[in-house]
Amino acid sequence: MPRRILVDPAPLRESHDFRLLFFGQLVSTIGSQLTVVAIPFQVYAQTHSSFQVGAISLAQLIPLVVGSLIGGSMGDAMDRRTLLVISSVALMFSSGVLALNAVAAHPALWALYVISAVAAGLTGFSNPARNSIVPFLVGKANLVAALSFLQVLFQVGAIVGPAVAGLLIGRTGLAWVYGIDALTFLSVIVATRMMKPIPPVEGAARPGLKSIVDGIRYLRGRPAMQGAYLIDINAMVFGMPRALFPAIGLTVLHGGPTTVGYLFAAPGAGALIGALTTGWVDGIDRRGHAVIVAVIIWGLAITAFGFSHILGVSMVLLAVAGWADVISAVLRNTILQTVVPEHFRSRIVSIQLAVVQGGPRLGDLESGGVATLAGTQFSVVSGGVLCVVGAVALALAMPGFRHHRASDIPEEREEPDPFSIGPITEDGLAEP
Repeated sequence: MPRRILVDPAPLRESHDFRLLFFGQLVSTIGSQLTVVAIPFQVYAQTHSSFQVGAISLAQLIPLVVGSLIGGSMGDAMDRRTLLVISSVALMFSSGVLALNAVAAHPALWALYVISAVAAGLTGFSNPARNSIVPFLVGKANLVAALSFLQVLFQVGAIVGPAVAGLLIGRTGLAWVYGIDALTFLSVIVATRMMKPIPPVEGAARPGLKSIVDGIRYLRGRPAMQGAYLIDINAMVFGMPRALFPAIGLTVLHGGPTTVGYLFAAPGAGALIGALTTGWVDGIDRRGHAVIVAVIIWGLAITAFGFSHILGVSMVLLAVAGWADVISAVLRNTILQTVVPEHFRSRIVSIQLAVVQGGPRLGDLESGGVATLAGTQFSVVSGGVLCVVGAVALALAMPGFRHHRASDIPEEREEPDPFSIGPITEDGLAEP
């Protein structure tokens, strides 16, 4: 039995730069979550269409994936601190443009599509650098705790941001929501500038298409990594009904903007509890098996949520789903961060983040499209069921992922690269 339940505070206590990263990102994440609620609410208010809510999320997918791959390629070969500052400034301006559009007499729907797509690309560009520096800042011994704290950070934002967004939308309007989001990026810029330089990784490939392709090819023959990506795609595409939250809050639960905000915040509440109590996760040896179980719990909770017509019950079920999701996320991140060599880390993290953030956008389109054709309840319930079925199918089809253990990591890190032909060079070729 692991002795610790609460997350280990060692990363915050021992690493000055990790503290800067944590608190700077905390403020910015709360601001970004305001916009996560504001954009779908504005789209639904203007169109009364869940399909449009899903479509605007899909419009962000390609920029997000492309931005992540480019950011991963550059993150291995440049000072990642500089990348974070540049992207944060650009994101601040994009939120400002959303605010200007919101105060117009007739806000343009096309502008929401375009600006949110640009912002998604910028977010994708910055995320690989932000996530891949964590092992550099805290070391391997504190990695699980540090990743848990990043989940705490995100979940606090996912609770506070949507709840505050619901109140602000109803009382002050959308422009204030977008404007506050823009201002919160100053916290990231200041905190990142105060960090020590993060030099390029020794032996990293030059940024470019070849570097991106080598990162993708690195996945070949590594079932633990492939399974971590595929099971998350399964969970987010079928089991993430957030595109339906505006319709559920306004029509099924007969509430207003505040109710919609509560629905967006509820998964984060459960995930925050999970993230704060992940001390026991570090003691899990069968990490692949644990991820599968967590995703099944997520799918079952979402299925039950689809049958609820009571706000309190709906929020509890979404919180259970959020708790399961954060356990899965910490374990998947730990698997990926511990089996990838340093000179590939940003590129592999970029693929991971493209999956993590792209999956929900595909899920928005899936849930919105199914709701348009067959109704909101059918969309939520069928998605939850398919999530469970998909998790079981992946477990059976990928025994290499299912049987992945923490105790296997030394052997897995030392295995030969199946596609490489020589030592690491400036061309990015990997050592056999």
